[in-house]
Amino acid sequence: MPPACPNHDRPHEGAAITADELPFSNSFAELPPAFYTRLMPTPLPAPYFIAASAGAAALVGLDGQTLAQDDFLALFTGNRVAPRSQPLSAVYSGHQFGVWAGQLGDGRAILLGELPGPQGPMELQLKGAGLTPYSRMGDGRAVLRSSIREFLCSEAMAALGIPTTRALTITGSHQRVMRESVETAAVVTRMAPSFVRFGSFEHWHYRNKQDELRLLADHVIQHWYPELAGTANPYKALLAEVTRRTAVMIAHWQAVGFMHGVMNTDNMSILGLTLDYGPFGFMEAFDAQHICNHTDQGGRYSYANQVPVGHWNCYALGNALLPLIGTPEDAEEALDVYRSAFGARLDELLHAKLGLFDSREDDGALFDATFGLLQANHADFTLFFRRLGELRLEGGPDGDAPLRDLFIDRAAFDAWAARYRARLRAEHSVDERRRAAMHRANPKYVLRNYLAQNAIEQAQNGDYAEVRKLLAILERPFDEQPEHDAYAALPPDWAAHLEVSCSS
Repeated sequence: MPPACPNHDRPHEGAAITADELPFSNSFAELPPAFYTRLMPTPLPAPYFIAASAGAAALVGLDGQTLAQDDFLALFTGNRVAPRSQPLSAVYSGHQFGVWAGQLGDGRAILLGELPGPQGPMELQLKGAGLTPYSRMGDGRAVLRSSIREFLCSEAMAALGIPTTRALTITGSHQRVMRESVETAAVVTRMAPSFVRFGSFEHWHYRNKQDELRLLADHVIQHWYPELAGTANPYKALLAEVTRRTAVMIAHWQAVGFMHGVMNTDNMSILGLTLDYGPFGFMEAFDAQHICNHTDQGGRYSYANQVPVGHWNCYALGNALLPLIGTPEDAEEALDVYRSAFGARLDELLHAKLGLFDSREDDGALFDATFGLLQANHADFTLFFRRLGELRLEGGPDGDAPLRDLFIDRAAFDAWAARYRARLRAEHSVDERRRAAMHRANPKYVLRNYLAQNAIEQAQNGDYAEVRKLLAILERPFDEQPEHDAYAALPPDWAAHLEVSCSS
């Protein structure tokens, strides 16, 4: 988490504060008016509370239980505005599916401002709070379906230790919204130290507005990268650090089997956070070419392509920052950190996932063989790594059955397991120590699409208990939670037919 800004109020006591007393400030509003439009949210009729994240609430000094109260419900639906809030929507541009899309902006998001917290200030943003000047052909609303997915996945990713924006609350209304069919509206209050995107810089670069470009870069450095201000070339250093963080984030995605689905440059965080949960998915039957976004017909954002696309997006940011950095050579040098940062973090994560405590020369070949085995058999990604922790050094086919049964080609699994055991013996691995470590690295529970769909369907019928239950399970993804074993099982056959798209 970026360091706290020194001039903010001390964190407030959530249990004793009302919505009107929240000590909002808004550092983004210190930028000139060209960067945003000030506006009020559009109220929703008869809003109702669905769920809140206690973990996210703690980041801004609030008690999660108080967020269901009427004043917070109204605030986080957009039906009232706190006195110290300065609502605005930001302008940005971006590349979408590799093509320059021009001006975009917060088409359905309104920034309320930031609140202080124990780890530093966090911006609070309402997603689905009504029309903005950047809505283009949209209606400024979010639907219940997509809002539940974003709320749950934001908090699930945080619990997995993956850099991400957070979700504070989700509220709903029976107001009808038209997508592929008629749905109902909802609002997610999401949080991040900053919602500045790669596309925020591209916006000014492609308009040849170098003064605005510099103002934005200086703003980002001042508030979130102050250690870079004194370097010889702060803008080069900024590009290098954002590139490094992006590479680390994507290494975490690959290691847990997460697919973002729409890695446009306007969906890339300047802080290296997972941003904008739409057609995401967690890998089930492993296929490196899997495309989780039904809209992505060309497979640009497949699981395997996330790594090079992340690099491409950093190049797009580097191109935007080039007028400030100075020379292409300096920009290239900053961008060179991507491969090494990604490789180093993924190597660290894969050693942990396989329970290897030291590093050896041929480990890369073992990793390749592991993913080759998964690919050939389309074994379930999450179940494989979780069950691998139960493998015993002196076991065999009978003892390996829960893991072995994930594979069609049992002989190929047996050969791989023999190789894996030989590697474990080489470092004198101890079963119980390795099992404990692997279960801390390999989650038992992830937000599979069918789990989200079950919660969505119940919510669409007015029952929000499954949303709250699923949140509680996903907040402890590495714990056994035996009472919830069904949530860690292989997906049902009907789950294979679920599709998510850019409207999800």
